[in-house]
Amino acid sequence: MTRTVDAFSFGDPVPVLDGAEVNEYGECGSNDGYYEPPFSLHGLARSLHANVHHRSALSVKRNILMSSFVEHRLLSRQDFSRFVLDYLVFGNAYLERINNHLGEVVRLKPSPAKYTRRSVVDDRYLLLTRSGEKHNFVSGSILHLLEPDINQETYGVPEYLAALNSVWLNESATLFRRKYYLNGTHAGFIFYMTDTGYEEEDIDNLKHALRESKGKGNFCNLFMHAPEGSKDGLQVIPIADASAKDEFFTIKNVSRDDVLAAHRVPPQIMGITSDFGSVEAVSNLFARNELIPLQERLKAVNAWAGEEVVRFEPYSINAGI
Repeated sequence: MTRTVDAFSFGDPVPVLDGAEVNEYGECGSNDGYYEPPFSLHGLARSLHANVHHRSALSVKRNILMSSFVEHRLLSRQDFSRFVLDYLVFGNAYLERINNHLGEVVRLKPSPAKYTRRSVVDDRYLLLTRSGEKHNFVSGSILHLLEPDINQETYGVPEYLAALNSVWLNESATLFRRKYYLNGTHAGFIFYMTDTGYEEEDIDNLKHALRESKGKGNFCNLFMHAPEGSKDGLQVIPIADASAKDEFFTIKNVSRDDVLAAHRVPPQIMGITSDFGSVEAVSNLFARNELIPLQERLKAVNAWAGEEVVRFEPYSINAGI
């Protein structure tokens, strides 16, 4: 009786994005009345959720700034939070001056940095809508706070841009491990049978048992009874050593350190419980070297607004860490 080979495989977890979606760095070319950013803002937004350390580092900075921010009649705490997050993620943040019918400023409203563009006409700004239309802001009504770039002056770039490869590497290591656990240890071998003493029903049952070991059946034992089988009639031939040698922890730790170095956030503040030194000492250093300069940058809003809209309580810096 002639038997045919039956082979099957399982789907892979999919990464958040390919690095090429962000790293196509270039000049800000004009496109239909506005300048294109020098890199993919959509890619940066997706990368925010690719790695826990990347997201957490940005959230830590935003949360501590929020804890010390003094709410103003023109800028609510919620609007300030959106403004800061845009600045940290995209290196660009925008505030729109909203006037009442008397021409008085009643609110400073954040404009989403992911969809806000600089117009090619008179330094104006516009908002790209989901329908593909463009909403043009009134000239002079937009504040553009940007992180300076050495290659162009139209848009800012986030400070962590150099660490994105480490963000994606960390994600890839996690996806590899996830695939390994979802598929179980059976994903890395060939199950080879040469004995003729098996019935077709026995072989079908064995294939069914192997398929069921995916997902919830991971790492279950498999019993095979073959009274007349030969020693080499049933073999498991490894394709590769997938259970080790992948240096999972090394990759995770090294890529984590790269990400935290780019954000300059101490591991202790991130909730990483290891022997990294005194929490109080690094918190004070973090506040002095990172948070206070960031606060000063955000105070650029005041000169544009003509009054002290952005103000922080000094004592809240240490209290919030």
